[in-house]
Amino acid sequence: MDEGNWTSISEFVLLGLSEQQDLQPLIVAVLLVTYLVNLAGNSLLLGLVCADPQLRSPMYFLLSQLAVVDMSFASITLPQALVHALTQHRAISFTSCMAQLFLFLTVGNMEGYLLAVVTWSLCLKMVAASWAVVILHSLLATVMAAQLHYCGNHLQHFFCDLPPLLLLSCTRPLANELVALTEGVLVVLSPFAFIMATYTRIGVAVARLRSAQGLRKALSTCSSHLIVVLLFYGTVVWPYFRPDSSDAEGHDQQVTFFYTAVAPALNPLIYSLRNKDVAAALRRVWRRVRAWGMPMSSTTSSASS
Repeated sequence: MDEGNWTSISEFVLLGLSEQQDLQPLIVAVLLVTYLVNLAGNSLLLGLVCADPQLRSPMYFLLSQLAVVDMSFASITLPQALVHALTQHRAISFTSCMAQLFLFLTVGNMEGYLLAVVTWSLCLKMVAASWAVVILHSLLATVMAAQLHYCGNHLQHFFCDLPPLLLLSCTRPLANELVALTEGVLVVLSPFAFIMATYTRIGVAVARLRSAQGLRKALSTCSSHLIVVLLFYGTVVWPYFRPDSSDAEGHDQQVTFFYTAVAPALNPLIYSLRNKDVAAALRRVWRRVRAWGMPMSSTTSSASS
């Protein structure tokens, strides 16, 4: 774009997942169901970890943190997208857009770090260090995006994300792209590199197992975590680390929707449905809830007799 044509942008218009009016009821339904499944699954997992003493271990503490991040991930984007799809009023102020970008980048990067921290010791210190890293990274990206000159305000997206913002820049944002491909790659993909290195070592150890039972146990322990990691990073790489985003602009919304909404909703299902400890905790908590009502019933029966 020509830098001479830039104007001061006070708001952006989010074009959403699709501009086709006949698809809006379907989009609203998908957004609503996905968001409710996300909140229900993650809040259930978070409640079980808090309520059941047998789940108060470093691994389940980290899973509870992942549940909080997953709920935040969806809450930053989906309620606004729902309102815009329902009302067709899709404007968002410049300040709100930058705030959403900062929160989204922070929570999104924290998701990757928690998936790596699940395999680390000293989890409290690692979680605190991870928050510090992702906040600084997100602040840098947001400040640089806020200083760009924009030659339009129509974002081909359902929330304020970095790639569609860069496409609106009057000139090619070389500094932003350089930061994204250096510092961004280091911050975002270093947890993935650590995870893959860890699983490589696990794979070598598993290959040496002679016991079929030991092999099944190792695969059962690692498979849920690996599925979540591949779901997340398999879609994150597509919109953020291509040399040129303009060649696939129309597909970025759908890919981003998967890792911001669908994957966080699937995480508690993957962890809980395949986890005997979580299933046992759910049964214990349910028995405890039922037991709370039993003394009242017994007291009432005694008084009436």
